Amino acid sequence: MTGVVLICAGGTGGHLFPAEALALELGSRGWTVHLATDHRVDSYARDFPAEKIHIIPSATITRDPIAAARAIVQLGRGLFAARRLIRDLKPEVAIGFGGYPTLPPMLAATWARVPTIVHDANAVLGRANTFLARRVTTIATAFDTVKGAEGFADRAVETGNPVRAAVLEAAKTPYPARTADAPFRLLAFGGSQGARFLSDLVPAAAARLSPDTRGRLVVTQQCRPEDLDRVAKAYGEIGVAAELESFFGDMPARIAASHLVVSRSGASTVAELAVIGRPAIMVPLPHALDQDQKANAAILEQAGGGWMVAQADLTPERLAGELEALIADPARLSAAADAARGVGRPNAVENLADLVETVATEKRVNGKAIS
Repeated sequence: MTGVVLICAGGTGGHLFPAEALALELGSRGWTVHLATDHRVDSYARDFPAEKIHIIPSATITRDPIAAARAIVQLGRGLFAARRLIRDLKPEVAIGFGGYPTLPPMLAATWARVPTIVHDANAVLGRANTFLARRVTTIATAFDTVKGAEGFADRAVETGNPVRAAVLEAAKTPYPARTADAPFRLLAFGGSQGARFLSDLVPAAAARLSPDTRGRLVVTQQCRPEDLDRVAKAYGEIGVAAELESFFGDMPARIAASHLVVSRSGASTVAELAVIGRPAIMVPLPHALDQDQKANAAILEQAGGGWMVAQADLTPERLAGELEALIADPARLSAAADAARGVGRPNAVENLADLVETVATEKRVNGKAIS
């Protein structure tokens, strides 16, 4: 069976990247894909492989009462627009990837009795998906255990988190072998927007390395545009070769070329590290309400594929010590790379596409008919 599928995703890379992977897979199977998202799509997925991209009014609900009231009004406008969209498209199935922009189209789909799926890429069920979980046909998860999804076990299916084709291509590259005195390639990034914390931390840590270790260090680092000059100056002053950009369009290849990654632990980052198979020192974004990045990092750490360090604990001295030990121990890093690859799900996009087709075609999940 083929037909129209409506993909709904918040306008950030963490939501749009797995949605894009699914869109490509479903398109190759003959489905007509439409995307419902918000205005941020221009920054992250302007070339999204869809028949049409529909911008639906939305907003994020915060704790500020006035802002929350405005967000609810905006979401209400989005709901009216989404109901018209569902009526016009008549999709066979709708799938949401999280974020508040998914609420209007996914709610409209459930009200129209369209079969629905939410996919959550994190080890903690997101707030938008938690709201939708009782209303949708089934829940697809990236991990076998997801905090907040315990009450929906009868409708939850573990598929993994789909990754882009570039990640699957990068995964073909073996972990780069090296001896203890060979050049060491370190990649540092803080997500699609970079992280000022890492721009402050990594050059300061490199300055504290022993001269021999520092001489072997080769850094690739993503920085905010306003930080590029000062970070370049910091590396220049200590004689460390560094390639700095505000955005790397070939990030999967950069991950594959690295011996070690220092990064945040968003869902897409952790999925890509695992599929490619690269060890990482992961620094979860602090103060997050759901602590999803901490839960994501714990999955990789428990498997032996990386090390989680709280931002408050990762001083330049601490990072320098970690780098000294790891650079001197190639076997340890190689073993961690193998462990990371062991929890990767390169077939996640096929799993999720199969689930979409099952729900659309059979109108069943785990043997239970859709009412």
